[in-house]
Amino acid sequence: QDQLVESGGGSVQAGGSLRLSCTASGYTYSAYCWGWFRQAPGKEREGVARIFRGDGSAYYADSVKGRFTISQDNAKKTQYLQMNSLKAEDTAMYYCAAPRNKLDCYSASWFDRGSWGQGTQVTVSS
Repeated sequence: QDQLVESGGGSVQAGGSLRLSCTASGYTYSAYCWGWFRQAPGKEREGVARIFRGDGSAYYADSVKGRFTISQDNAKKTQYLQMNSLKAEDTAMYYCAAPRNKLDCYSASWFDRGSWGQGTQVTVSS
């Protein structure tokens, strides 16, 4: 079964940290890349970070560069999103995603097609 399961969301004050985890099963484990996107109420989805399974190359949205770090543990079939220096504008539902198509990994909307997790809420209070 193709599945992505997230954990680690919660509420934190501005300046704090959270770590999200996502564990893969089925095809999602072998996807060429995977990562995180978020969506806040009334806003469009935003790709936050993605990592390529093969060489571990990581790419970030400008809004999170220097604050968020994506990593993966292939043995555990798990990826992590370490979020530091959180801001109120980081408040959103965060989803783990794995594109089905390798070429999608090179698109700004890489998360649009493929599998998503159920989402985990991150709330940052100022």
